[in-house]
Parts: sequence; structure tokens; C-alpha cells
Amino acid sequence: MAERSKMTVAVGRRAARAILIDDLGRLLLIKRTKPGQAPYWTAPGGGVEDTDASVEAALYRELAEELGAKATDASQVFLFSSPSDSGVAVQHFFVARLADLDESARSGPEFSDPSRGGYDLDRVDLRGEDLASIDLKPTALKEFILANREALLVEAGAAA
Repeated sequence: MAERSKMTVAVGRRAARAILIDDLGRLLLIKRTKPGQAPYWTAPGGGVEDTDASVEAALYRELAEELGAKATDASQVFLFSSPSDSGVAVQHFFVARLADLDESARSGPEFSDPSRGGYDLDRVDLRGEDLASIDLKPTALKEFILANREALLVEAGAAA
């Protein structure tokens, strides 16, 4: 009988991102624009820092920095990993309900460096077909949301 080899992989970067849904059943996304590239969309969030008490704590911190947002009832629903220079990059996706938004409170480092391009807040109705027509990255997240949108609306308390 062959011995099973143990797989050891280093996690190079860990991120927390939100499938953030407002009271009207809209998904809040960041529309990224960079010179010379087609626009794409991404879920708000970012890297987990050593000072974060947990991945969920990193999520709330990142939402405050990137959107000036407060969210409630975050629940991890999706995990995405991809190769990176330092091992594997792991993104934890939480479904959460938007509780408050003050775009003037956005404070992340991405807003002080114009060379990073645009980080515009966009809202996409989860009940329509708009999500299917945009370039949401990673593609696996877009597929997950499209396949589970009714459940995500229920989880975020925005079902109608």
C-alpha cells in the first residue's frame, strides 16, 4: 500500500473580502480602472495584517478603509486560493449586509497613490442580469455569486 504524501504549502498572503449587499439587494463592488487596461470589478476588502485579531476583523477594517462602510452579520461563504510568489494567496469571502456608508471616510493607501488607478464604488443589482455582463475578478467568485445569489440575498437579510 502506498503511503500518502503530506502536502505542505506556505500561505503567502491572506485576504478578507466582502460580498457586501445593501438593503435594496445590490452588491457593492469596487470598479478598478488602470491606464491601458479594460476596467474590472472586485469585491471590497484586502490583506489580513498581523495586528488584525482575526480574518473577520480584517474584513471590517478593510471595509472601513476602502468604502467608509460598516457591515453586519458577516459569514464566510467562499474561499479562493491562487499561486503567488510566496506560496499560496488565500482570499476569504464573507457575505455581509451593509449597515452604513460614508464615502468621505475612505482612507486606504490606494487613495493616496494616483498611479494605482481608480477605485470607484459601484452597485450591481443581484436580482438582474448586470452581474453577468461585468468582469468581476476572480472569475470563480463571479460564478459563485451567480450560482448562489438567492441564498446570498437571504443570508444578508435582503431577500424580497
